[in-house]
Amino acid sequence: MEVVATAKWVRTTARKARLVTATVEGLPVAEALVILKFTPRAAARDVANVIKSAAANAEHNYNLDSSTLRVARVEVEAAAIIKRFRPKPRGMSGSIFKRTAHLRAFVTDDEPTPRNRVRSKIRMPRTVVTAPAAGPSRETPAPRRARGGSAARGTSGGAASAAASASAATPGVAPTRRRRGTKAADTAVADAAVTDEAAEDATETTASVDATAEPAHDTGEGDKG
Repeated sequence: MEVVATAKWVRTTARKARLVTATVEGLPVAEALVILKFTPRAAARDVANVIKSAAANAEHNYNLDSSTLRVARVEVEAAAIIKRFRPKPRGMSGSIFKRTAHLRAFVTDDEPTPRNRVRSKIRMPRTVVTAPAAGPSRETPAPRRARGGSAARGTSGGAASAAASASAATPGVAPTRRRRGTKAADTAVADAAVTDEAAEDATETTASVDATAEPAHDTGEGDKG
């Protein structure tokens, strides 16, 4: 059985009163009053008064045991707004809204029905593991070209590798290490070697041209004689 008590024109806002009533709904009356006593909100006193009134109505009017009563619910409705104003400079005025609310408390002696909480099942998406696609093989990048040119790089690199392999093959001889600053010297030696080869090629070309031109002179002298 539910017993109701109403408190009208309570000088508090409906929003602030709902924050208090949400903490005591479904609790025994004695426990709810203790909680409201130590709640640091101004609306807690008004809510406690209306709950006490509902419990007194159930005890005196319907002969219900106060120890078995519990707070079924507390309804809060917004009431009229008392409008006032405050004078301000230059003949202006500031509005003041004094809000009120109606409180209605319901107490009952029925046993609380257990709530069957249905937990929603969260289904995680299935992750499909796919094999990596066979893409084109990465080609080995070409070596960077040296400043002295491909010929100089090949000559200096070949000379250094040949010296290192020779020192490694000879027992008892420590392998030669390339010192810093020898790169320019190796490049100069390689350039000199290339210049010598070019000079030899030019000499051979001149000699071959001379050898080809000599029979023509001999043929001309024979005709004159």
